[in-house]
Amino acid sequence: MFDINLFNGMSVCEKYDNMLIMLEGLVNGDEPNVTKLSNASALINALTSNINWCGFYIMKNGELILGPFQGMPACTKIQFGKGVCGTAVKDKKVMRIANVHEFEGHIACDAASNSEIVIPIIKNGIVYAVLDIDSEEVGRFTEVDEKYLVRAVEVLNKYIEF
Repeated sequence: MFDINLFNGMSVCEKYDNMLIMLEGLVNGDEPNVTKLSNASALINALTSNINWCGFYIMKNGELILGPFQGMPACTKIQFGKGVCGTAVKDKKVMRIANVHEFEGHIACDAASNSEIVIPIIKNGIVYAVLDIDSEEVGRFTEVDEKYLVRAVEVLNKYIEF
């Protein structure tokens, strides 16, 4: 049983530390990848404040395909190098965008989104997916968020075969 109230009063770092422990427990079994990614998106969504979308896009045939997520309906395909997600894949780097309206080529799936962080999931130099998180708040994502979300992707990389 998951009780979100257990996290009331915790600092951002305490929430993220607990999230990483729980994430490992959710994804270290023999469940299918879709199950692991579904639970991962739900957990990250629950423990990351002030976000309106959290999920995964998975590389298939040279483009990103919508995977498990929490939030409003989203774009189903994103071309390599397009938008924040496609750019994260092309450049193989984290994209932390304070104001998506200032990012040339931003793809607006949810009109309410104003900031975004995308962490590519890379194994052996190949990008297999991205973790994408949006917020209605401009400048929502900090270095602390980035540090912990990168660590979350490292946990996923240990247990998911793309």
